[in-house]
Amino acid sequence: MSASKGILVFLLVLLAVGVIGGGCAMSGYNRAIGLNEGVKSAWGQVETQLQRRYDLIPNLVETVKGYAKHESDLFTAIAEARTKYFQPGATQSDKLKSANQLEGLLSRLLVLQEQYPQLKANESFLKLQDTLEGTENRVSVERTRYNDTVRMLNSYVNGFPGRLFAGFAGVKAADYFEAAPASKEAPKVNFGTK
Repeated sequence: MSASKGILVFLLVLLAVGVIGGGCAMSGYNRAIGLNEGVKSAWGQVETQLQRRYDLIPNLVETVKGYAKHESDLFTAIAEARTKYFQPGATQSDKLKSANQLEGLLSRLLVLQEQYPQLKANESFLKLQDTLEGTENRVSVERTRYNDTVRMLNSYVNGFPGRLFAGFAGVKAADYFEAAPASKEAPKVNFGTK
């Protein structure tokens, strides 16, 4: 009888370890999936605000073009950045680079108002500028939220035992949405001869 009780206790302990281990594995797997979905959701919110920004840009550019005809290089660069963002097959990393490039160009575009008093007083331009500034604030908020979710995911994916569960779930670390190096400098507008 004692041998059968020993076997029974051993099987119960083995079953308990299996249930606890399986529960931990399932919990870790689900956490990896949940964090990954959180990053995707946060990126969707960033893209919504970037789309809004890109929808506003043609109107802003056309308003400014009337006053600053010789700034064609700036307008071309803005159009190229916008095109790169919407290019078929553009990866999230490509879109991040395009959005960062555009951010610096928009700063230069908005500096033009200082050079053109008529533009500064133009009601259409002022409305577009206010809308774009509001959108930039929303992009900033969503960028922060996105980077927070990326930080949580990357901490989990790069830590132990999260690395095991993330590998099992096929979840990888995500890229941060960082400010472009050019956005750290004040934009300069030169109206001198070329």
